[in-house]
Formats: sequence, structure tokens, C-alpha cells
Amino acid sequence: MNTDLEDQEDELLALHSIFGLEEFVRNESNPAGEIRVSVELPADFTVALTEGETVRQYEISFLPPLLLTFELPEDYPSSSPPSFTLTCSWLTHIQLSALGAQLTDLYQATGGAVVLFSWVQFLREDTLQFLDIHTLLELYSDEHSTLRYSQDSQNAALSETKNNQDTPKSDDQSCNVSDLPLLIYDAAQKQKVFAATVFDCSVCFVGWLGSECVQLPECGHIFCQACLTEFCKLHITEGNVRGVTCPQADCKASPTPAQVKSLVGEELFSRYDRLLLQSTLDLMPADVAYCPRLSCASPVILEKSSTAALCSVCGFAFCVTLCRCVSEAVLCVAVCASEGLKALWDDYTSGSKQRQLVLQSRYSRRVLQVNLEGSLSEHWMEINSKNCPHCFCRIEKNRGCNIMTCSQCRKCFCWACLTRLPYAGASVHFEDSPCSVYQDMNFVQKSYFGGERRDL
Repeated sequence: MNTDLEDQEDELLALHSIFGLEEFVRNESNPAGEIRVSVELPADFTVALTEGETVRQYEISFLPPLLLTFELPEDYPSSSPPSFTLTCSWLTHIQLSALGAQLTDLYQATGGAVVLFSWVQFLREDTLQFLDIHTLLELYSDEHSTLRYSQDSQNAALSETKNNQDTPKSDDQSCNVSDLPLLIYDAAQKQKVFAATVFDCSVCFVGWLGSECVQLPECGHIFCQACLTEFCKLHITEGNVRGVTCPQADCKASPTPAQVKSLVGEELFSRYDRLLLQSTLDLMPADVAYCPRLSCASPVILEKSSTAALCSVCGFAFCVTLCRCVSEAVLCVAVCASEGLKALWDDYTSGSKQRQLVLQSRYSRRVLQVNLEGSLSEHWMEINSKNCPHCFCRIEKNRGCNIMTCSQCRKCFCWACLTRLPYAGASVHFEDSPCSVYQDMNFVQKSYFGGERRDL
């Protein structure tokens, strides 16, 4: 008896040292535990899942493990085999019964020696061959179904667990499972293997663990996260979202949106998503324009029977005769403004309260007070200001010569042609170019809000 107890303890310690916590769990209160055994699959192993008249086939590299639950009697291993239960989601009751009988036979063949490790080896390496399963496993679809064979059950009865309730099953020849758990488990195990494997990045040619790499699902090429991150950030920052593809030469595959987001972060991904949508819309037929408000620029679907459009984001109504992109939309606003927008604004601002109510009922108060005024302000800025060639901030010239100093970056440039000028010798530019230091005194610009302004 003491010898049996010593053998049991030695065997459990050996199993604990051989298998990880995910594979072997020991019950500390008595000589018992459970072992999860992953069955080895051949290459190109296929699971055929039948649901009614529909048959779906999947190539699988990993199947959910067999669960071997055991308890060691006092006279094990000298006289009695372990009491055990086999549980599996993809084997039939007959197959589980055959495996259980084979495990008992293996114990009998040892002549009273410890047998748990031999059982695990058999289940891992020889299960498919023993059950005459080669490269195809046929299953039937029924969500959340698990089959259990118990050595102690009378007549090797079948227990089927469904939605955490035990219900009888009439057909011992079939095994009902769902394809989703199989695919989720297979993908999780593949990811574990990938994370522990070393790959050579095709950009920096350095070996990296898979946990520090990204594999593009469309083409299968693998790159380190650092290289792919810089590659994506560069193209997105430059606005070339169509260039966010596989860095491998002559490969047109692209990373998934989820991969791009995890690599570049929320802010750059928002820009990537917006530019990609805009690029896609630009490739569509000419039934899409963009809101001409520079603060919005949202895509607007056009009505074929009308030359007017209404932005669904900011509510701005505009003419679409010339609008096909943001720059053309600005030109369209200029044309519309010159033909009536300012007249409408003057009518509204100078009219009586009753007249204002009439115009509000016709055009809506928001269009008159927000959108119309905003469009006129943006158009005035477009005519009466320029972008600094250094920092690109909008600059208005209200006096002085054409040697301008930006109020934001404090750098010099020529107001006439926007050439960057040095601090020292800025006047040399006007000797070698058609630009003059002082603007023509007769040059007058009219503001759309009325009045005149003269650039000196």
C-alpha cells in the first residue's frame, strides 16, 4: 500500500514537471486531476461540418483538446487502473468508448505500472490512427454540445451537455458541434505558435519573435511592428493612403483596418479612414461633391435633377455646378457669392424684423445666420489673405511693403509671389524678380461685407 502511494505521488510530480498549467491540473486534496490532451493532426487536415443539406469544409491545424479527468484508487497502480472520464466536443460516443476501452487495455498491458503518461502519449499521437481518421473529420452542426465517456457509467452511457443542462441523445453514431468554437480555438492556437516563432523582417532583415511582428492576412508576408508602423505613418502623414499596402516588392495586398489602427494610433487612423473614404469617393462617378465650407468638407451625394445640394453634416446649402472637390467648391462659392449671396445677406441684415422672419421661414435661420455668414467670411479670407510659405498660417496684409513678416513663425517672405526671404538682404529679391517692394497705390480690393481696403 505504501508503495502504491509513493508511486502515485511520484507520477503526479512527474506530470506536473512535464506539462504546463494549461495542460495538467492536480487536485491537492486527493490523488486526482485532469489533463488536456491536444491531438496531433496531419498536414492539410479538413473538418467537414454538415448542417442540414449544407456542408462546410475548413482546413484545421488544431482541434479542441481531449479532457482526461482521473482519480487514483488506493491500490493503483498495483491492482486497479485509474478511474477516469474522457470528454470531447468532436468525437462520437462510440469513438470515446473505443478510446476508453483502449486505455484500460494499456493499463492491463503494463502489469501494474503507472500508466497516466502512456495514456497521454497514446491520446496525443495515436487517437486519429486508432479511430481510422486520416485527413477528414465529419461533424454535424449543433451549437454548444459536448460528449463525455465515463469509465464508471453503466453501459458506458453518454452524457451530453447543452446550455449547461444534461439532455439525452438518441443517436450514438453522430457528434453535434458548432463550427465557431472550432475555428476560434484553431485561430488562438495558431497565434500562440506564431508568437513563439522567429521571423525575418523583409524590411530591416532582422529576426524577430512573432509576438513583435505583423502578418498581413491577404498575402501572408510578415514584417516587424516597428518597420510596418513607420511605413504606414509615413504614407498616412503624406496623404498617400493608397500607398498603405504590403511593403514587399510587387505585392498589392493591404493590412486590415484593425492592423493599421493598432500600428498608427487613433489620431492617424482617423486621418487614414477619412482620406481613404475620400479617395474611394473620388473614383466613383460624378455624383459626389464635397461641402465647400473649409471647416467641414464632408462628402455630399448629388441629386441628378438639381444643381443644388445640402450638406448632411453641417447643413450648408450650395451650388454644385462647379463643385467636384474642395478647391473647386471654393471657386463655386465665389461665383455664387458674387451673384446673390451677398445680396441675400444685405437684405437680411438691413431688413426689418418682419422681413427677417420672412427670410428665416424661407431659408431657415441656421442657413442665414450661420452657414451664409460663414461662407461669406471664408470667401473674404480666401481673397484678402494668403498662406505663409513657412508655416502655412493665413496672413492678412493691412499696410506696409511687400516684405512680410509672419506673425506666427516670425519668418520673412514676399507678399506678391510668396517666395521665402532671408532676414538679411531681403530687398535683393526685388532686384532680380518682377515683384516690386510696394504694391500699386491704385490696387483696390472690395470686401464682400462692403467698403474698400487698400494694400500699401
